[in-house]
Amino acid sequence: MPRTGVHRAAGPRTAPGALAAALIVAVSALSGCAFGERGEDGAPPRTTPRLPPRHAGFDYQIGGAYPPPAGVRIVSRDRSDSPAPGLYNICYVNAFQAQPAERSSWPADLLLRDARGRVVIDEDWDEPLLDIGSPAKRERVARRVNRWIDGCADKGFDAVEPDNYDSWTRSHRLLTASDATAFMRLLSRHAHTRRLAVAQKNTAELAGRRERAGLDFAVTEECGRYDECEVYAKAFDDRVVDVEYTDAGLRAARARWGDRLSIVRRDRDVSTPGSAGYVREGGQGGRRAR
Repeated sequence: MPRTGVHRAAGPRTAPGALAAALIVAVSALSGCAFGERGEDGAPPRTTPRLPPRHAGFDYQIGGAYPPPAGVRIVSRDRSDSPAPGLYNICYVNAFQAQPAERSSWPADLLLRDARGRVVIDEDWDEPLLDIGSPAKRERVARRVNRWIDGCADKGFDAVEPDNYDSWTRSHRLLTASDATAFMRLLSRHAHTRRLAVAQKNTAELAGRRERAGLDFAVTEECGRYDECEVYAKAFDDRVVDVEYTDAGLRAARARWGDRLSIVRRDRDVSTPGSAGYVREGGQGGRRAR
């Protein structure tokens, strides 16, 4: 959601019998992969998801879906919407916090609470933080979020964008970066079994943990404005889609990264065309829409 504030070679030939045995072993191994044998850590085998193209036209539509402008090849939409035909589609999921309207549907013990029993709130968005502070609770929260990820896959999205990876920084030290990484890994493992790529959303300080968390590319907000694009570009080999919410941020992102990353300028409410505040401008220039 929009930020507020600062923020290999062939071996030798073998005899026919040995060759047959080798073939049996090889086929058995392939069958195990195909039918989902689990690895040493008990996780399902990772399939290979399709990754977003580098340096492509991008539109951020999590505030409501609309026909993508000409030149757009990547679009991000809320999980309640459908993918845009023919494009690379990213599915937005609020994974680490509860939407205000959904707060009552969460079990009370899965909402993070302080020492006095009060629910910890992200005050910018009035969203309770989810309690991912123990393996058992992470598993329970993941079961629900993974159902949403299944919905993204069933609709035909190519990737998922689990938002609020950085919520541990707003937890008053009740959660840690390790908690966030462990929870993200649960989501990534499941998404990969559904052939969905997984985006790291913001959280530059954890970019070095991308492999541990199972992350494939990055969706960033204002990496130009906050001078963070290089961190993501290095970690994800330029597979970065960036949203800027200010003219200055767009200029900064274009100046250094306009020929490498996928960049778009949107209004902070990510509104739809026809709305009073609607703004969209591509990362490589062009007409500014309002």
